[in-house]
Amino acid sequence: MAPPGDSGGMDEPLTAEQRAARGKAVRKEVPRESHAEVRLSATRDPVGLLLTQAEGRVPELVPIRHGRMLVSPFTFYRGAALVMAADLAQTPATGLEVQLCGDAHLSNFGAYASPDRRLVFDVNDFDETLPGSFEWDVKRLATSFVVAGQDNGFGPKKCREIVLNAVRTYRETVREFAGQPILAVWYARLDIEEVAARFQASLPSGQRKGLKAARGKLAKAYTRDSMQAIGKLTTTVDGHRRIVSNPPLVIPMDDLVDLDGAVVLARLQELITGYRDTLQHDRRHLLDHFRLTDIAHKVVGVGSVGTRAWIMLLESTIADEALVLQAKQAGPSVLSPYAGSSARMSQGERVVVGQRMMQASSDIFLGWLRADTADGEQDYYVRQLRDWKLSADIESLTPDAMILYARLCGWTLARAHARSGDRFALAAYLGKSDRFDQAVTDFADTYAAQNAQDHETFAKAVADGRVEARTGV
Repeated sequence: MAPPGDSGGMDEPLTAEQRAARGKAVRKEVPRESHAEVRLSATRDPVGLLLTQAEGRVPELVPIRHGRMLVSPFTFYRGAALVMAADLAQTPATGLEVQLCGDAHLSNFGAYASPDRRLVFDVNDFDETLPGSFEWDVKRLATSFVVAGQDNGFGPKKCREIVLNAVRTYRETVREFAGQPILAVWYARLDIEEVAARFQASLPSGQRKGLKAARGKLAKAYTRDSMQAIGKLTTTVDGHRRIVSNPPLVIPMDDLVDLDGAVVLARLQELITGYRDTLQHDRRHLLDHFRLTDIAHKVVGVGSVGTRAWIMLLESTIADEALVLQAKQAGPSVLSPYAGSSARMSQGERVVVGQRMMQASSDIFLGWLRADTADGEQDYYVRQLRDWKLSADIESLTPDAMILYARLCGWTLARAHARSGDRFALAAYLGKSDRFDQAVTDFADTYAAQNAQDHETFAKAVADGRVEARTGV
């Protein structure tokens, strides 16, 4: 992605005024009110699209993915990013390009440790990241709040209020960033402790009970590091740590049939050497303190179930010095049939570059690797399994808490888009009025109803035997 305002190196880059004029001109081509439209293809087949995603996944895990999507309209929405991408491709597109998350629903935001050991809030899932029109992320985020609100039993009026808060915060934050230097935008981040302190100070004393509980969860997040993961996932056998079997969710290397454990471990050690080269030099030095001692296959998420994900235990020769990394398979983004293929050499690199572009600070062990297998080349991205990671318990959010959460997500997405896109053009397009906010909220209402219908269609396909699902896992 070229820097915003870069004309390609031959002419002078555009000024802020020229870039803003470009954004305002897009209003004539794609009026802000047009974002309320939901257009569906006459040949639309959401179940058929979802079944195409089984290709390349571990066959015995695909029914688990379907079972998790079956639970509710919200879990279905989480796994149906491909369906929504196909539908968004039918809607008016501004062409105001940013680095898209590609799956910007509210559960793909959360807290984690920054390299300077602060708990920060940011986008935290980039499997589908790709450059594209900014509104695709905004619409997916907005709709997720309607779907989640309905799952929580909130009425239409309250759901609309929540979505309006998310989109208004997004619009106003983009406009604020357009008035700041790019370095200020690049350094901006949401520090969880600072946000909690400001919010607590604004609350009447009678409303601070819920915040006290939330701060308790924050305190717990500080314990969720590699050593905590090791204590939960491993046991000691003959003086050596080994990953504990918990099939079908966690299957250690020694339990994988038709594989020679020693050969696999040696091959993975070679791959880690390649992964090491994708890190910064100082982080390569840090990684060199550890060696790979055990691996296991792990089932992750909802939409990702069935893709290959490995947890890797690395230990040093010093007691209590260990690290748990996760290597997660990266296939083409669900956006690629509609927004174009990635220019990156590998899908793992695509994910890592997108994450580094959108996040204010990223995992110090974030990198990628490519493995040659009997099934062909497989791309992976690598990160710590957990490092103070904390996600909101969406089902327990009250309407007021979800409004606050919507603002946090709206601000965060705006910051990510302002970093990667043309903040002047975006701000000018969005404008001072709430036309964009109202239109996207209308879209979210309509698309949430379509998602509920798609969930029913999916459930019927399971009942009819077209789709195999395994529930309760």
